[in-house]
Amino acid sequence: MPRSVNHVASRARRKKVLKLAKGYFGRRKNVWTVAKNAVEKALSYAYRDRKQKKRNFRALWIMRINAGARLHGMSYSQFMGKLKANNIELNRKVLADLAMNHPEAFAAIVNQVK
Repeated sequence: MPRSVNHVASRARRKKVLKLAKGYFGRRKNVWTVAKNAVEKALSYAYRDRKQKKRNFRALWIMRINAGARLHGMSYSQFMGKLKANNIELNRKVLADLAMNHPEAFAAIVNQVK
């Protein structure tokens, strides 16, 4: 008696992976084994980089705040320390936006903590 193989499920599984590989170059888009490896790698990068994105944005905000604070003769660490001491609870995202797009508002905050 021949064994029963669920071709419907295995075909669906392959179609799902090949759909994720759409737009890849060469054999990565249409050869099952190559596409499977490429999609697995891509999904692992996507998972990792969702975490890294948060780190990258925090680093960018710190650079922008540092640049804005140095225009007013203060380093980033001095500025953040004085913010905490004066109980000004603005997060880095908001401070970076003020430093970049609203320098007069950022200057007011710097003058308040000096």
